[in-house]
Amino acid sequence: MAVDKSLVSGSTMMLLLKLLSEKDMYGYEMIETLRERSQNVFELKAGTLYPLLHTMEEKGMLEVYEREAGGKIRKYYSITKQGRKVLRERQEDWNTYARAVRAVLGFAGGEA
Repeated sequence: MAVDKSLVSGSTMMLLLKLLSEKDMYGYEMIETLRERSQNVFELKAGTLYPLLHTMEEKGMLEVYEREAGGKIRKYYSITKQGRKVLRERQEDWNTYARAVRAVLGFAGGEA
């Protein structure tokens, strides 16, 4: 299902931080997990993912390490304390925003 990219782009960092708060992952694993959990709404491309991960690493939200998996050396990403702080802040902002949008659109009980 295609969704307006402007709706998705503002939440991508928060979604990646959420995934990494659950476990360390490598890039393709993040892409597939987002796609599966969102029922194909979030179809992130590698060309979008890796620059964002690099920026998040530079800002201290992630740490990177290499590990062998299935005979391949993979680059894994791990959330830091700073990343968890940013995730909490983004989730609070998102919840406030979502409630306001639902209120304006006339949805009751949090159902969109």
